[in-house]
Amino acid sequence: MSVTLENVSKRFEERQVISHLSLTLPDSGAVCFFGPSGCGKTTLLRLICGLDTPDIGAIQRSPGLRFACHFQEDRLLPWYTVEENLALTMPEKDIPQGLRDIGLHDIAGLYPDELSGGMRRRVSLLRALKHPSDVLVLDEPLRELDEDTANKMLELIRKNIGDRLLILVTHDVTQAEKLGCEVLRFPLGQ
Repeated sequence: MSVTLENVSKRFEERQVISHLSLTLPDSGAVCFFGPSGCGKTTLLRLICGLDTPDIGAIQRSPGLRFACHFQEDRLLPWYTVEENLALTMPEKDIPQGLRDIGLHDIAGLYPDELSGGMRRRVSLLRALKHPSDVLVLDEPLRELDEDTANKMLELIRKNIGDRLLILVTHDVTQAEKLGCEVLRFPLGQ
């Protein structure tokens, strides 16, 4: 299973975000897109996942390729409890252990608006980690987390990659190093 970008360009109004980028991602392992804010990392993720289309160029994805995504903003369903949100991607019997793994064992019955930003972030991350997929896309998964919690979540990510491809976006290159990522520095293809 693979993703290949061929001469891909993307612009928003007058701003060129990605220019003539060609890139083949590995089938498994870990890749990090690293660079300053606004340089096109999230746009590239959206293109890779098929959530946006390039202005120029082509993106080839293996047929049946499945993505699990954790976006910069938490996308928990506000009308579902934490438990119901997690049940979308993991068996209900595994939810109590999953919540213990993220240090939030007592919040299953709460709704997202009853959680702090960091708590929502961890629940959203757990949901993505447990989603059956070939590619795990994590866009700044540890922002808003204190250092100790971030390190625990890095370990949880490492344990849950399996044989998938991890695509990580971060502003902290040490996070990428801890996950053994090949670091691709932005801007790419410029």
